[in-house]
Amino acid sequence: MKHLYLWSLSALLALTGCATTETGAPNSLPVDPPLKASTAPHTPSYPSGPLSPINATNLQGNGAVTNLAVPDDLWDRIRRGFAMPDLENDLVASQEQWYSTRPDYIQRMTARSSKYMFHIVEELERRGMPTELALLPYIESAYNPQAVSSAKAAGMWQFMPATGTYFDLKQNMFRDDRRDVLASTRAALDYLQKLYNMFGDWHLALAAYNWGEGSVGRAIARNQKQGLGGAYTDLSMPDETRNYVPKLQAVKNIIAHPERFQAELPLIENHPYFQAVTLDRDIDTAQVAEMAGVTMDELKSLNPSFNRPVIFKAGTPQVLLPWDNANVFRRNLQAHEKGQYASWTVWTVPSTMTVATAAGMVSMSENDLRAVNNIPPRMMVKGGSSLMVPRSAAVKQDVSSHLADNAHIALTPEVVTRRTTVKARKGDTVARVAQRYRVTASQVADWNDVGVKSAFKVGHQVVLYMPVRVGAAPAPRGRASARNSSNARKPAVRQTATKKAPSKRSTSTTKKKR
Repeated sequence: MKHLYLWSLSALLALTGCATTETGAPNSLPVDPPLKASTAPHTPSYPSGPLSPINATNLQGNGAVTNLAVPDDLWDRIRRGFAMPDLENDLVASQEQWYSTRPDYIQRMTARSSKYMFHIVEELERRGMPTELALLPYIESAYNPQAVSSAKAAGMWQFMPATGTYFDLKQNMFRDDRRDVLASTRAALDYLQKLYNMFGDWHLALAAYNWGEGSVGRAIARNQKQGLGGAYTDLSMPDETRNYVPKLQAVKNIIAHPERFQAELPLIENHPYFQAVTLDRDIDTAQVAEMAGVTMDELKSLNPSFNRPVIFKAGTPQVLLPWDNANVFRRNLQAHEKGQYASWTVWTVPSTMTVATAAGMVSMSENDLRAVNNIPPRMMVKGGSSLMVPRSAAVKQDVSSHLADNAHIALTPEVVTRRTTVKARKGDTVARVAQRYRVTASQVADWNDVGVKSAFKVGHQVVLYMPVRVGAAPAPRGRASARNSSNARKPAVRQTATKKAPSKRSTSTTKKKR
């Protein structure tokens, strides 16, 4: 046993020698240098203020630790970015009940959002904003970019006209940026950031988005004056605003835990749905759809601000298309670099005229001109108005940026006249009758088939076409109105027939003048 012990001890020493071989030997293992002991005491660093979720924007070079796993779908990505404090009260429970008992509504609403959600989440993360805000269009418009409220708010973010103008959303006869996916999202997030900076609270910011910042500010001031709290739940507000944040919280809860509410959310993949393609020329919307291989309904769903059959590049320099179709459109556009793709242009009306006159000047039918420019019946077009008209091959230039951004159409009611006759006085001439009834001498001469310098015999029945209000009841024959009874020199006018304003000489005084 003693010999066995000595043999074991010798073997152990031999192995120890192998392990401590010089590092430069071929069979040696590298040895890490010893750590240097620090003489300075370690001071832990604690974050100040509330914690916020880490997103992709925060990861570059800051040494942060985060989950590197890519979200399975966009819903998972949204859940990871929830950052608002939860609201828990009976109003939230009531809204949860409303949504959860309408699974078809949730399905339609969430399916509709699949085209736009990725872009909105990207923008929220880029700005460092809570991803709950991606759910706000569910409350505003059920994610319908064509939605219009009774108060004239439009788009999936529901901008009023004045608020849209404040946030640089163009609204003219060619487009309404309140419906534009990119522009309205930019404006909505700008507005929400502005409101959050004002109130320092997301619930108050949302209340202001719905009710108005002035209304929320006054409500807070009233509470402070009475020694009451200034939180969202403390304020006295309209029922719509009181339910606004609870609705968003209810949708958030359903998205966070769909299994609790037996809700089936459609798959929204975590990648872009559309691409923005830059346009280098005016082009018909139908041409875009054909070259991209999409239906007009699909094109309009991604570009809901387009309300005309042509896209003017000076005002709308890009078009949104499904990801793969965007590449197809680019290839087709490059294959036909030359040529004209717009069959419409803009014409500035030189002076006030009837729609029939304008249509004749641009070689269109009156009905077609009214339809494409949304001109109602019995209206004239004022001078300076912009009308969409067919573009001939001779027109080489696209529509200018000034027209694309500022074009407008101004209308005025057509002048309706009534054929009347008056008795000529002693010494009456065409000029004197015209002056008395505030018309031109050429009109009086035209209506009576006489020369401009002609004179009338006393008692001659002079034909006039006098303007009247549309819908006004005719004055009783043989009796002067109370308004005219004090003017003894102004004769009563006998009214016989309603006519449009005459301007062209006719051989018959009983025929409608044009």
